[in-house]
Amino acid sequence: MTRYQTDGESLSTTPLDAINQRLAALYPTLSPQLKQAAGFVMEHPLDMAFQSIRKTASAAQVTPSTLVRLAKRLGFDSYEPFREAFQSSVQAPPVELSGRASKLRDQASQPDDPLFVNVGEAAFDNIGRLFTADNQSRVREAARHLLAARKIAVVGFRDTFACAYHFAYVGRIAMPNVTLIRGLEGGLLTELDHFNEQDLVVVFGFEPYCAETVKALEVTRRNGVQAIAITDTLRSPLVPGSLMTFTVANATPHFFPSILSAITLSEAILAECVAFGPDQLVDNVKSFETRMRNMGAYVDTG
Repeated sequence: MTRYQTDGESLSTTPLDAINQRLAALYPTLSPQLKQAAGFVMEHPLDMAFQSIRKTASAAQVTPSTLVRLAKRLGFDSYEPFREAFQSSVQAPPVELSGRASKLRDQASQPDDPLFVNVGEAAFDNIGRLFTADNQSRVREAARHLLAARKIAVVGFRDTFACAYHFAYVGRIAMPNVTLIRGLEGGLLTELDHFNEQDLVVVFGFEPYCAETVKALEVTRRNGVQAIAITDTLRSPLVPGSLMTFTVANATPHFFPSILSAITLSEAILAECVAFGPDQLVDNVKSFETRMRNMGAYVDTG
């Protein structure tokens, strides 16, 4: 087990927030180079977990020895245990759907039947974890990337198809360059062939990760398409190489991971696009509404 030591006290493997808190406390006492490294470490946990020390040092614009010195200031014996702390923090256990279903049956026999309340509590907690100051700035950044893209592909199969469909349907009302990738009848490669380095893909995926989603992401990356990944953990196969990653909480007593946070994040990103995009986006929404009403798509309740 990785050990972490601070102020003479040894702790077991710690979450990233404990490391970040220690870095923040040490920051004023660090040399300029160590401050440069500390800032990078706090802002790029994924790079710390997956990249070599040389690549991480290059990205942070410091030397590998600086990263080693920083690790030792935090109480690690060397750089590798330091990096392992990040790797363990982004690792998630596999989801066993059958085990979750069995737990639902067990709860049915409890006298107070807390299942309904437990589902609600999990939903509120998942949403609460989404709305942080860090995510607020990152949502706006994601919107800027979307607005700059020539075309936007949206990918999510099986359990996350609802997320992808919602993002694409709502997004296309304001931005006609949004396309939902369906992959029907073996047409996945044909659908993705039109996207290149001028474009962007928004991809959804939770454990258990869908093979078709990973395949679609691989195809777009080979064509130079940048990705915004919305997933459950930094260990997700959707993360490496993505332009941006959002990890959303999806805990629930239900037997399948909750998509509530992913849907809410989609709405926040698309709202930012309309708020900060060109006036044409508002015109597109008005035009869509007019067409729908003229075609009788909505029921008149007046």
